[in-house]
Amino acid sequence: MPIRAVAVLIGEVVSGTVFFDQDGPTSEVKVSGEVKGLSQGLHGFHIHEFGDNTNGCTSAGPHFNPENKEHGGPTDADRHVGDLGNICAEANGVAKVSITDKMISLCGPLSIIGRTIVVHADPDDLGKGGHELSKTTGNAGARVACGVIGITKSS
Repeated sequence: MPIRAVAVLIGEVVSGTVFFDQDGPTSEVKVSGEVKGLSQGLHGFHIHEFGDNTNGCTSAGPHFNPENKEHGGPTDADRHVGDLGNICAEANGVAKVSITDKMISLCGPLSIIGRTIVVHADPDDLGKGGHELSKTTGNAGARVACGVIGITKSS
């Protein structure tokens, strides 16, 4: 049975809506949507551990990493479950989100329901940047918008 989730992203300047669709418990998750108010270029896009935005995006905690792995890119075998790489904003500040991921899920032990999706100010170096933060955060910079992921009505 298909499952659908949504997150409404809120930041001081950045906003958007992201949808998550999964056909069944073992299917990949399709992530789609739009983020507005970004500077042109790449921006880190991650699922963080907690669905807590009481202190803005800071309360969301670290990347969702139940398997205690190093930070990586979405196609890397060694990565956090929440590592979705980058989204790319055009000159108008809008990023169209279109990602398919095999590691996240909307059910079971790797479920992202109730966690937070975060958009970062800078590009995610996918763990390959050589910076001290590369292996933990991808050195993606400040959290410019976030939203808690919740179940929604299937379309």
